[in-house]
Amino acid sequence: MALADNMKQELAGIKPSEILAFNEEISQIPDVIKLTLGEPDFNTPEHVKSAAIKSIEENHSHYAPSSGIPALRKAAADFLANKYNAHYDPSSEIIVTVGATGGIYSALTAILNPGDEVIIPVPIFPLYIPITSLNGATPVLMDTTADNFLLTPEKLDAELTKRDGKVKAVVMNFPTNPTGATYTREELTAVADVLRQHDVFVISDEIYSELVFDQEHVSLGELLPEQTILLNGVSKSHAMTGYRVGILAAPKAIAQKIAMVHQFTVTSATTSSQEAALEAFQNGPDDGLVMKAEYEKRRDFVVAGLREAGFELETPRGTFYAFAKIPAALGTDSFAVCRQLAKEAKVAVIPGASFPAGEGHIRLSFAASMTDLEEAISRIKAFMATQPQTVEMMEAN
Repeated sequence: MALADNMKQELAGIKPSEILAFNEEISQIPDVIKLTLGEPDFNTPEHVKSAAIKSIEENHSHYAPSSGIPALRKAAADFLANKYNAHYDPSSEIIVTVGATGGIYSALTAILNPGDEVIIPVPIFPLYIPITSLNGATPVLMDTTADNFLLTPEKLDAELTKRDGKVKAVVMNFPTNPTGATYTREELTAVADVLRQHDVFVISDEIYSELVFDQEHVSLGELLPEQTILLNGVSKSHAMTGYRVGILAAPKAIAQKIAMVHQFTVTSATTSSQEAALEAFQNGPDDGLVMKAEYEKRRDFVVAGLREAGFELETPRGTFYAFAKIPAALGTDSFAVCRQLAKEAKVAVIPGASFPAGEGHIRLSFAASMTDLEEAISRIKAFMATQPQTVEMMEAN
């Protein structure tokens, strides 16, 4: 037996990211406009960059405390309290992680045992599924496409009751990647009321909390603090994806166990990145609002343009993604449609099948310049006008 065949069994069922693989594939096409990856096209604010430079120049090159620089944990706790009425003790209930991804990994690894089940509403960014599987637990995928991509309290309660204590955790990601769906206070309160009746952890990934349109973001850290492991960070709010700083908040007894996994996995997040994040939270808590205003303009343009081209989609309530149903004229194979769009229209988007329960859709990122978006929508309209059945549908509308 080759050594590679004698590794962790759960790895056999895990595939590399289809999102990254498809992005790499279509990147070879000349003149293609890429609306694929979820990355802010804004630069990190100048005062935040200056803080990172200062940290390096002053030789802050040593290990930070494993759970994070105390000042950053305090600034993060203040941010969560002031923005979302979610209150945590920075000394014992906040962990600075290597991106929200690091928080997700540490949290799931700390709470899961082989045989546990994790409810994951889909479509969703697939990251949570392989981490669950790697820990010997079973992902239970709940399809939300019939409910405007939101988890309903009735269906959640039925699923938890049916599984009779087998479910260890429920994953919540809102605003959601890829759909842009999020919850009103009333909707989230109803879901929290159900979760409160069951002995489960709630992994609440709210990394897009500062990019919510037309309403205020409501956090499960406010509504259900005793069961919630809250994830946030500076990647999307401050255009700092490459700095890799996330924030995990949870009740003290839970946070202490998660901190053990975090400590033995990464030791600590990068010191200069932490000091940049400190500046972001402390002196730029509203930096993301400028970006949000621009994303909202782009959202409205993209949604209108895709509808005019024959796509059906809900208006995203948050994030910088549009998740559109593929017109019948093109079929339902999202990989085939996206390859066709990339080759013929020179516009690259992500196939919906890259996300569980997402087949028959495309995900378009509007984290791109308005110039690129205008050209991309123009190309998509021109492409769709060459599809006979689509022309008839557009004329009928």
